[in-house]
Amino acid sequence: MPDIRIRAEHLESFIQSVFERAGMPPEDAAIEAEVLVWANLRGVDSHGVLRVLSYLDNIRSGAMNARPNIRVIKESPAVAHIACDRALGPVATVPAMHKAIEMAKNVGIGWVLLSNVTHQGAMAYYSLMAAREGFAGIAIVCSPPNMAPFGAKAAGLHNSPIAIAVPANERDPISLDMATSVAAGGKLDLARDKGVPLGADWALDAEGNPTTDAHKGTILRPAGGPKGSGLALIFQCLSSLMAGNPLLAPVLRGGKNPRAQNGIVAAIDISFFIDLEDYKNLVDNLVDELKALPKADGFDDILMPGEPENLTLAQRAVDGIPIPKGTAEKLREAARRFGLALPEGL
Repeated sequence: MPDIRIRAEHLESFIQSVFERAGMPPEDAAIEAEVLVWANLRGVDSHGVLRVLSYLDNIRSGAMNARPNIRVIKESPAVAHIACDRALGPVATVPAMHKAIEMAKNVGIGWVLLSNVTHQGAMAYYSLMAAREGFAGIAIVCSPPNMAPFGAKAAGLHNSPIAIAVPANERDPISLDMATSVAAGGKLDLARDKGVPLGADWALDAEGNPTTDAHKGTILRPAGGPKGSGLALIFQCLSSLMAGNPLLAPVLRGGKNPRAQNGIVAAIDISFFIDLEDYKNLVDNLVDELKALPKADGFDDILMPGEPENLTLAQRAVDGIPIPKGTAEKLREAARRFGLALPEGL
């Protein structure tokens, strides 16, 4: 059975209504809906609307706070620490990146540490906020254990993603967005929704055995072995430990999973080092030279980070967003909970 296709604007309006009914202020619900549907538009379905039902369950349980008291704990001209009070990720992270950009405009760099936030969605959304204003953008997030450290067969690290984006001129920004695991955790959820197996090297089962069964895979595996494992560890040191909100060791000692995240967003003023237009032209020239290299067998193009997502966005903006059967049922359940009409096509 082919996936259902829904226009992005219809899906976003529906998702906003769902979160408003769940108790979020309209402006916060709009941010949450935009970030989720943006991920779907770019083909990052693992971080899109399939998350809605779990978010609603987390709001109901108190793990996510629909009306958080977000406050700045400490601030300097270049650095800030923001306590997020279990806010839904985008609600805290979008204004945090705006703050980082304003800092960078004033002093050349903005570095914002977020503590006690919840799932932030596709991290490239935030790094691209900076790139579109002519800055280099960075976004990192860390959570409780879900990935086996290199050499272990039990979860001890989080597969902490990092997104970095830089602006170009004629070309789209270069946008790297990667987890430190072989596959992002949301891709396991997506495989369950689609009813397809996992990649051979994606996950371990609860006993630490490799598995391709999407319903048994619970422990992610690090990308590049010690490389992904090492990055994940360092990211925790830069975020969770620096925020005084450790998320790994307490859980590994048998404590309750806090179901929270800590993260970093940063913006760097490129014009401090080089004329911005010159820099953008240099990025364009670099991409041109890379794309002119001889193609490996089976490749028609040499794609830059972020380019596959941009190609998908161009297609889905016209054809609609495909919704797998499992995700469609989650959205129908959300509509039933609040007595909402479903978006056209669902």
